[in-house]
Amino acid sequence: MELKFQKKMELLEKEVILKSVELDDDNIEDFKVDIGDFNSKERFIAISPRCIRCNLCVEECPVGAISDSTYSKRARILENCVKCEICVGTCPISAIYIFESESLINNEAEDIKDQTLDYTFNEINIPHRIVRLNTIEMDRNKCIGCGHCVKYCPTSANKLKSKLYIEEAESKTYDNLDQSMLYPFINKQLCIGCGSCVNICSQDVYTLDRFLGPIIPTKNLLIDEDACVSCFLCEENCPTQAIVLNSQNIPELDDDKCIRCNVCTMKCPVGALNFENLNYNDD
Repeated sequence: MELKFQKKMELLEKEVILKSVELDDDNIEDFKVDIGDFNSKERFIAISPRCIRCNLCVEECPVGAISDSTYSKRARILENCVKCEICVGTCPISAIYIFESESLINNEAEDIKDQTLDYTFNEINIPHRIVRLNTIEMDRNKCIGCGHCVKYCPTSANKLKSKLYIEEAESKTYDNLDQSMLYPFINKQLCIGCGSCVNICSQDVYTLDRFLGPIIPTKNLLIDEDACVSCFLCEENCPTQAIVLNSQNIPELDDDKCIRCNVCTMKCPVGALNFENLNYNDD
């Protein structure tokens, strides 16, 4: 998916002036600003409103950079995010996206009214981990019938049903259930084990056991030992202590700890650390 936007340079310059000095629109013509050439590239991660409040991304984030979701509020990416992509590959319904963005001033036209700042956003496809239900149990005596768990179930596996319906479906008798109330009933053929109901429920009705597959790496870190100047910046800044300098002051990588977050490659002052993308489409 690719998205493109444009902003008029005339409008951008006006915004820069207004943010730089205390002016109102009536006095802005007395000031000029020269933005010059500009080209910026960066990555960012966004959580869609489709978030099902399962908190799986929160649990799997290795640096604690995602805020908890609640019934009324979806999870949110925090400022300490290191763009490791784990949340993108973990979300059970692919509601988290990672984009590469580029901002470029298009000043080919002579008249500033025709010049633009062009934004381009390209979605990066990340291989998805397997999420599967093992078992899920319910203590229906705790249920208050609020229905919050039902609202966010992504496969409609969870429904509120009567005591009679549940007894017939499960071939069991529940003498402690109220005939006049509705209780959660999960179709285990549809349940994917996302944990949305577990996270949302305020009464601790649910107990979940699921299988979560391994993270699928999308790139490998390459270390140029000849270029390395042993400055220790990679070791000092790695958020998971995955890279350390050995007795010869050469970086060594613990592949099991590395989350492919780009922090070390961005901190390295001599370009000795670089990622090599893995192409899963190759034969």
